[in-house]
Amino acid sequence: MNCVARGETAEYVYTARRNNSLSSAGRLLVFGFILTVSLGIATGFFLILGAWPILPYAGVEMGVLYLAFRYMDRHAADYERIRIRGTSVAIEVHEGANVTRLELNRHWAKVVCEPDGSRVALRSHGREIQVGRHLSEEQRLEMAQDLRRQLCA
Repeated sequence: MNCVARGETAEYVYTARRNNSLSSAGRLLVFGFILTVSLGIATGFFLILGAWPILPYAGVEMGVLYLAFRYMDRHAADYERIRIRGTSVAIEVHEGANVTRLELNRHWAKVVCEPDGSRVALRSHGREIQVGRHLSEEQRLEMAQDLRRQLCA
């Protein structure tokens, strides 16, 4: 969240990003380690005990893990940005290759929030966009309160 004063106009920017504990290189390193250990154990069981059915299952397991890591890598840069400036509220949502932009009138925009914080959205003139997907329920509730204050200011 940033509040920046530029001359006479003030701008409010709220950006929510995913919490990525590993970089792309870190994910590749972890996947390589798990792949080596899993296939090494499966090969050992095959060579020592003759348990050949372990190999295809280990291969399927690594394929599913690869797809999960690939999904995480594609969505690592996802974010949501809400910018309030003057009489406009601009919402920008990046999810993978998809970019959604919506601009609302500040005076007509309304924050819609479930009481438990499970869903927060901005609504105006029949258009609605959900925000706060990358936040916890507590953080969503705080964001909703902050947005309400900013919209009324």
